[in-house]
Amino acid sequence: MIFKKATISDLNEMQQLYIETIKSVCKNDYNPEQIEAWIYGVNNKERWIEIIEKQYVLLAIIENKIAGYGTLKDGNYIDFFYVHKDFQRQGIADKILTELELEAKNQDSKTITSDISITARPFFEKKGFVVKAEQKNVRLGAELINYKMEKEL
Repeated sequence: MIFKKATISDLNEMQQLYIETIKSVCKNDYNPEQIEAWIYGVNNKERWIEIIEKQYVLLAIIENKIAGYGTLKDGNYIDFFYVHKDFQRQGIADKILTELELEAKNQDSKTITSDISITARPFFEKKGFVVKAEQKNVRLGAELINYKMEKEL
């Protein structure tokens, strides 16, 4: 596995991974209506382009495929964090998170935060994140629960 910074040419593959991962990995924690509302965000192309242009976007590459990625916004907020459905439980999330935490420290951040799905919460808790609040977001009429989580660096 190698790491590389994302470029605009990675956008379509990143979006495909986002959709497939949510549909596959999160299906036990969110119903089909919630999943459709969640993945609808892929249609906001301006937001995706802005992420690549303005955030620290780290891709984990295995055999020329994006196996996962994480983004760091403003040096202390994990905005996107996904591991491809075919690459689950191989330590990729651990490695991406370690790199994002190092980058946050390099940017002099003392804490790192994120809005974490029900599915990802156990992973982040194992990595030292604590729940600060349960959040209910309504998208396209569907209520999505996630957690504001934080970790001291």
